[in-house]
Amino acid sequence: MTRIPEGRTPGAAAEAAAPGVPDATDPTDPTDATGDDHDLRVLFGQSTAVFASLAGPAHMLQSANEAFFAAAGGPERRRTGVPLGQLMPELVEQGFLRTLDRVYRTGRPLTGRDARVVLGEGEHAREAFFDFTYEPRLDSGGNTMGVRVIGVETTQVRQTRRLTAEHRALLEQIARQAPLDEVLEGMARAIEELAPEEVLVSVLLADPEGGRLRHGAAPSLPDFYNAAIDGIATGEGVGSCGTAAHRRQRVIVTDIATDPFWDDFRELADKARLAACWSTPIMARDGSLLGTFAMYHRTPGAPQEADLALAQLFADTAALAIERHHADQAREAAEAREKAARDDLAFLLAASTALTAGRDAAEALQRLADSCTPKLGPLCAVDIVENGRVRRIATAAPTSEARDLLASHASRHGADPVVARVLAGGTSEIARRAPTGPGPWQELGITGYLCIPLLDLDRAFGTLTLLSTEGHAFDGHTVALAEELARRAASAARNALQYTHRHALARDLQAGLLLPDLPKVPGADVATHYHPAGEGLDIGGDFYDVFPLEHGRWAFLLGDVCGRGAHAATTTALVRHTARAVAHLLPGPEEVVTAVNRALTNRPESHGTGFVTLVYGQLTRTPGGLDVELVRAGHTPPLHVDARGTVRPVTSPGLLLGITTDPAVSGRRLHLAPGESLVLYTDGITEARGADGEQFEEDRLTAALAGAARATAGTLTAREVIDTVVRAVDDHTGGRHPDDDQAVLVLTALDVPPAPAS
Repeated sequence: MTRIPEGRTPGAAAEAAAPGVPDATDPTDPTDATGDDHDLRVLFGQSTAVFASLAGPAHMLQSANEAFFAAAGGPERRRTGVPLGQLMPELVEQGFLRTLDRVYRTGRPLTGRDARVVLGEGEHAREAFFDFTYEPRLDSGGNTMGVRVIGVETTQVRQTRRLTAEHRALLEQIARQAPLDEVLEGMARAIEELAPEEVLVSVLLADPEGGRLRHGAAPSLPDFYNAAIDGIATGEGVGSCGTAAHRRQRVIVTDIATDPFWDDFRELADKARLAACWSTPIMARDGSLLGTFAMYHRTPGAPQEADLALAQLFADTAALAIERHHADQAREAAEAREKAARDDLAFLLAASTALTAGRDAAEALQRLADSCTPKLGPLCAVDIVENGRVRRIATAAPTSEARDLLASHASRHGADPVVARVLAGGTSEIARRAPTGPGPWQELGITGYLCIPLLDLDRAFGTLTLLSTEGHAFDGHTVALAEELARRAASAARNALQYTHRHALARDLQAGLLLPDLPKVPGADVATHYHPAGEGLDIGGDFYDVFPLEHGRWAFLLGDVCGRGAHAATTTALVRHTARAVAHLLPGPEEVVTAVNRALTNRPESHGTGFVTLVYGQLTRTPGGLDVELVRAGHTPPLHVDARGTVRPVTSPGLLLGITTDPAVSGRRLHLAPGESLVLYTDGITEARGADGEQFEEDRLTAALAGAARATAGTLTAREVIDTVVRAVDDHTGGRHPDDDQAVLVLTALDVPPAPAS
């Protein structure tokens, strides 16, 4: 807003002409010769603020600065001595002249903030926003002789606010992991709406090798154009985007009709009515190419500095979205590989178990054939050598008719040529066609086969043959899995004993990590639950313990070791044994947990280096229930369930154990009245996934416990609390096998008076 020189009233100031504009001032107007007019002409002559001096009730334009004429638009409007309504007729319908009439009539100034004005007419009209000041012009007698208008355009400020809001919304979409196509299309539409002139935005995505660009988003470009450039190569002279991707730097083409970069795409661009293209490469943080961000224009032109800044801002925003998308894809692929590996392992374990379920070889090999279908192939046959002859001993197929055909084939025709070759050579044979020898291949619709030898000390004594039909083919993964299964089947007797020993060892080790029987804790009802994620051949990382201390106190703990197997077992044993050894010697939970952490940080590397989360506490029986003091070291917060069904997390600060020398734990005290429970659990509970992949999470656990407590009026036993948790998790997962170990420890205060002191 312009400041009026001190000692001068608004009415005493006159208006300035725009320097360099010959007709910016009416030379016949005697008021233009005053000193104040000269001051304002100097002040506003080169200003970006709009200034105009109007005379009389018709609001005759006497003088104006260059900014006024630039806003008015068109060379025919660069004149004075005409009524404003005649010079700019679009202002009449917008009520602008009524405001001038009011100021002229009342002699009082007015201000207007962020007023919307449409300047120009027809295709040349543009929307603008101004902060206006309207001041009456007074003669020496104090009479109003006209109106002075001063306006500061706020269009760019509004545009900046909208840009900031749209950018914030895009960042929020990225943060909540919205789909990439949704983010990119929203970004493109936002830029097209914000641009003062028509612009068409396109985002192309680089393939993993960076050699080609694929369609990402271009909501306003024609479909035929998007289809034509989908998959273009990156390289010098391949349009704006291909060249920008190749150079890893911005490429500005101001006129597509003449630029050599567009030689191969000029007809396509002309058909889409595109005249200019400014392309910015989208780069990852590691310097790799993610794609390109392009702004197309209908008319030739070069970008301003603001255009380039806008392009770079949204190219960087697109990079965030694309990198997040790539990270999600990588995570999903890793999870898929992990799930496939778990499924393969479960399949092999189940098949191995089936193979060793009985002592009869024929039954075992039939179970082998049954295990293969349909997992590995639609049809399966097992042949063995007995007394120098090949005999088909087992078959599996989707129908009894197909199974009978497959079984009768060998008895009628003798050894299949494929089986004979594999038995002789001892190596697998695979083909994407039916076997060449006689057989019911046409009746069964056979399109391929995989024949694997069953070896004993490098000597083939049988074969496992898988047959494919229409819509099925053997890939490398299937071949590897089938060969592993054949290896296990061939040594079923030897593997059965080895498997039994390993299973017994794992079971014994796991039993050593958990309490075989819960102790009787005076004044407390104690219950536990443990469900390992493995299939019995791996040792889990969850553990718990309850043991007595002096003076009627009891210690309890529940924790989770990073990892599985032998290292997890040694770490678990170290935590439990250290806690049991020092708890009698140290004053409270904080000191015990600190000692456990010291033992973990001092252990040899050969004993494992994984971290541990832990809840350790001590409880004391009182006339009114149980007093509890506990420490939480990076573990999920225990839950306090009272008799009214209120469930509260018990939080206290503390870091993971085994990472730093000072876990910075702090104790937390609470009291359990009779009927109230303290529930300790591992993250295998809250991270259990349903069929849709959604985790169980703390909210569902809290709701289940609260509902059960209210339904029983606070009379839940510790076992009933466990059953509530297990049932809620099973309902959520549909009974699926857990992906992680699950452990729960519940302590419920009993309404039993303490025994009198002896």
